[in-house]
Amino acid sequence: MPQEYDDLPFQFDHIIARKHGGPTTARNLALACFLCNNHKGPNIAGRDPRTGRIVRLFHPRRHAWRQHFQWDGAHLMELTTIGRATIAVLEINLPHRIAVRQALIEENVFPPLPEKLPAQKRGRTT
Repeated sequence: MPQEYDDLPFQFDHIIARKHGGPTTARNLALACFLCNNHKGPNIAGRDPRTGRIVRLFHPRRHAWRQHFQWDGAHLMELTTIGRATIAVLEINLPHRIAVRQALIEENVFPPLPEKLPAQKRGRTT
């Protein structure tokens, strides 16, 4: 969700948490909404709800957003195991979060236009 439509300011998230040796550098920081940042916590992996396997979470500096996720109305849908585990850990599709996105859709301000989605990243995308 874009910062401008969130009641709380976005937070800096350590992609690899400090407790796992992640540095406080631009390459290891990402802006995250309060809810996503708190659901993620220090996690660097999550359980894939379909297979039960442990899968690394989406890494915004290494992975291409469009390869792992897509919007279906107010629901964020996974395209990969990384996407599925990330959606589960961050609890992105909880009913109240879907309701907020649906209200923004009705105001024609969500989802972001394709040119405002995170750019494709080079590197490993598994």
